[in-house]
Amino acid sequence: MKPTIYDVASKANVSIATVSKVLNNSGRISDETRKRVLKVIEQLNYQPSMMATALTGKSTFTIGLLIPDMANPFFGELARNIEDRGHELGYNLLICSTDYQPAKEQNYIELLKRKSVDGIILASGFEQTSEVDKLVKEKFPVTIVARDFPSTYVNSVSLDDFQGGYEATSYLIQLGHRQIAIIARDVWSNRERMRGYKKALEDHGLEEYAMFTFVEKSTVEWGKKVAEEYLRSEKPPTAIFACNDLLASGAIQAARTLHLHVPDDVSVIGFDNTIIATLVDPQLTTMAQPIRAMGREVMDLMVGEIKKEEQSKRRIVLSPTLIKRGSTAKLNK
Repeated sequence: MKPTIYDVASKANVSIATVSKVLNNSGRISDETRKRVLKVIEQLNYQPSMMATALTGKSTFTIGLLIPDMANPFFGELARNIEDRGHELGYNLLICSTDYQPAKEQNYIELLKRKSVDGIILASGFEQTSEVDKLVKEKFPVTIVARDFPSTYVNSVSLDDFQGGYEATSYLIQLGHRQIAIIARDVWSNRERMRGYKKALEDHGLEEYAMFTFVEKSTVEWGKKVAEEYLRSEKPPTAIFACNDLLASGAIQAARTLHLHVPDDVSVIGFDNTIIATLVDPQLTTMAQPIRAMGREVMDLMVGEIKKEEQSKRRIVLSPTLIKRGSTAKLNK
């Protein structure tokens, strides 16, 4: 049976109120009493109930994070950086992976609210603006990361995905490529990257060469499948822009399957600059997201909202950076 606050108070020979003050670091208590209570808490391995804490109107120092795909290294690295910053600020993180499923998103939001988290951070796969609007209307602390909700009055930290798509495509054009294909998923961030891709082709008079496909999942397997279709076509691309590193590594595998050499026969560029980018052969040219900065910024906004430090909402947009590696080269045809 789990020890209760009553057990701690009894063994430490103090009142329940005193134990509560020690736990919340409030009120005037002698150092001797505080040390005695903390020693008993350690001996009994007492852990305050999150729900009980919430019922007193106090913070649970817990924040929920909804991410769409735990298997994608980008979201794993993002969650780690959010968690690290949370620990620095004295907050714990409850992470839920939604698999891009609206029903899971809604269920997890309700679950986190029942767990009395102090706030919820929503990551880029989240497509339901109605759920965000509902949280805002309820004045429940919420922040958005890795995507944008321009129509909703909410704190957010996002990447300029349009710029990233434009720069990635422009770089391939600078290398002499004209037949440039793109592989994307039908989610907000990828749609913005594709918009940048199309704009870059248009600005260079190459819009007629556009080749694009939306995949069902952001996986190596789907990247390989679509890239093979591109490379087997009547007019195969000389370069492929994949909207994340997993899809890009699949494109490299597709080239190898068809006995094509990367980058001599086909250049490949990815997006995110996750650990995947340095594990594939050749190492992947990619658009780097400032993942650490995103994690820290969104946690700072979240805690500020919980503490009501700022009345106005902030919309932070960060820029990607092109990282050149061995998977791209000048067109030699």
